[in-house]
Order: sequence, then structure tokens, then C-alpha cells
Amino acid sequence: MNQNECFLTNVSVATVWKRPDSVRQVDKKAIKNPCDILGWLGDMSKDENIALCRENRLETQLLFGEEFLVEKIGDGWAYGYAIMQPSSKDSRGYPGYVPASQLVQKPSNWDNQPNWVIVKEDRVPLYDQKGEMITILSMGTSLPVIDEGDRYVNVLTPTSEIGYLDRKNIAFEKIMPFSGQTIIKIAERYLDLPYLWAGMSSYGFDCSGFSYSLYRMFGKRIPRDAHDQAITGEEVKLGEEKPGDLLFFAYEEGRGTIHHVGIYYGDGKMIHSPTPGKKIEVTELKGTIFERECCSIRRYLKESEVNAS
Repeated sequence: MNQNECFLTNVSVATVWKRPDSVRQVDKKAIKNPCDILGWLGDMSKDENIALCRENRLETQLLFGEEFLVEKIGDGWAYGYAIMQPSSKDSRGYPGYVPASQLVQKPSNWDNQPNWVIVKEDRVPLYDQKGEMITILSMGTSLPVIDEGDRYVNVLTPTSEIGYLDRKNIAFEKIMPFSGQTIIKIAERYLDLPYLWAGMSSYGFDCSGFSYSLYRMFGKRIPRDAHDQAITGEEVKLGEEKPGDLLFFAYEEGRGTIHHVGIYYGDGKMIHSPTPGKKIEVTELKGTIFERECCSIRRYLKESEVNAS
């Protein structure tokens, strides 16, 4: 593994850690290859899950095939940057530590493929040429297309192996329909999904990971964190928000530090991943602390996408 070189995630979901010593005994299933995200989440108590946030152990997550720029390697860990996740923390991408075993060198032909597909269902099996499952892919995973069949699309995997995805589970990135309403329809599928600090997959999201991931579904790259999302995109006046717009909330009744983001749902409501220990929900804004704390509304939709169904 060479330094200052881009690698690819070779597990379904790679968690990016604050430091190697952030990993607890209960986290061991998350740092293996293959990783066991469901087992990891299932093993944690509610308090241990909340502690991921309270003790600031995690940074973000990477999906299968996502690029990671490695700066240094040591003791089984790679420090670097999630280059597809813009961040004010570093111009190269979101920084943190990833287990080196969960990364592989990017194939030379990875960037040369003109067509890419994106996983549109929650958790989708990726098969090899023998029909055996390679891994489970999260919603939002994007892979380059090698060939197409009637039922399956052949994709390139991080190890250069050819993988097979059922057409019913994917969409071609360039023709994926996009509007504020389609964002809401996908967001609704995750109602009651437990919050996960730094979560970026259909196994769990944090607040800004939820908004980022929904836009990623349509090839729209927005910043990873709420405070960065709040200063990009197009500013929208209060009262003019449309479904799919992002609502931002700050302490001190909107005058302090931004701490949360939700997606405008319509009818004075938002859909969001609230806080550790809670689940994704639709929340009425009027008469709540969110109404008092709303400090910014941002639109990442084009005019033609705002009212499209």
C-alpha cells in the first residue's frame, strides 16, 4: 500500500474512525474484512451506540468502491481522506482512519468506464461469476458498468473481479429521475431506522449523512457535514421552502452553532435523523424548538426539479 495514492473500499461499509484507539471491543466486527455491520450494530447496547457520538469516536463512513486518498499507513491503519465527501476539515476530503485491510488499490481501468450504476434499494447482494454472493451493498453504492445482460448488469469491483447486480435493484446514474419529491419518497423508506453517529449507509444515518446520502443517490455531491451544507447551495427565504430543501438548526434559537439538518417534507414538516438513541421520523416544525432554531434553508435542486413529481 503506497502513500498519497487513492484506494477503494473493499467492504460493504467501511467506518472512518477518529483514531485507531477509538475502536472498542464491541466494535471489532466493524473493522474486519469482511465486516459485519448488522452484527456490530446488534451487539451494541443503546448506551454504547450513543457513546459513539458522546465520545466522538467516528468521523464518517465509506461505501463499497468509494475512494480514499491514503496519506500515511501504520499498525494496520490508513490515515487519509474520503475524497467524495467535501469537507471544510480538509480540501482533499473528509479525514480519518480506516483499517488498511478494508482498502485495496484502485484498478487501472476504474476511472475509464463511461457508465455507472447506483444501488437504489436498501441492501442488495452483489454476486460473482459463479453466482456466489460477494457482499451486500448499501443504497447509494456506485460501481462502473462493464457489460449488460437482460437481467443482470456486470460491474467492476474494487479487486477487478466482475460482479453481477440484478437490474431491479439498480439505476443508471445518468438517467436517474431527480426531484424534490423523489428525494422525499426515498427518505420515507427509512422511517424508524435508528440513528447512527457518522452513519452514511442504509444501516444507519446521522443527520447530515442522511441528507448527503439522499442527494448522492442522484449524483449530486454536497458537503458531508451540516455546517458546510448550510453555506453552499442556493439560499431560500423562510416560507418559500419546497420538499427536498435542507433546513438547518443552530443553538441559541438560531444564532449559535449549527447542530442539525433536516429535509423539508412539505406541509410544515421535515424528515430527519434526529439524534443518538432516536429513529428517523417526520416532525412538525410549528411550535417546536426546531421552529425557533431554524437558521438557514438551502436548495440544491434546479428550478425544474423543485416542483417535478
